[in-house]
Amino acid sequence: MSGTASVQHRVDLTDADDRERARRIGRAWIELRRGASAHALRGYIFGDHPLEQGQMDALDLLVRRDRQMRELAGRLRIDASCATRTVDRLVTAGLAERAPSPEDGRVVVVKITGNGRARHAAAASRRGRAMARILAEFDESDRDQLADLLDRFVDSVDRVVGELD
Repeated sequence: MSGTASVQHRVDLTDADDRERARRIGRAWIELRRGASAHALRGYIFGDHPLEQGQMDALDLLVRRDRQMRELAGRLRIDASCATRTVDRLVTAGLAERAPSPEDGRVVVVKITGNGRARHAAAASRRGRAMARILAEFDESDRDQLADLLDRFVDSVDRVVGELD
């Protein structure tokens, strides 16, 4: 994340230009999240043994280190029950395992298995190749600007979600 301070700029959805920009950004978000291209890209990244995006997100964290369930849920920005379902699927697939924490046996720690590391490495490699090909269509300056704008966009989404009731 960029860590820059939030600066508010007025967006007037009654203004045709603001409304059109909001529509284009919203449409891009939808297409990135669930469009046919996104589906095909997920199929390429996850290979012959598909993972759900949430499972890959969890493996991205577990490959770095073991995580307590509460920490995993927080890092994934999901509630504990969703994290439990994600970990259940990973355990069933042999990609992760649960163990008691060495510090406190009442606390559950999730660990990636060897099979989980292999599946993650394969998917991460395909994801990297796909990202390199996608970004190759942008020059270095455009990639810098895109990265900065996406960091700001994620920060803004996080702030707004934190303010929602």
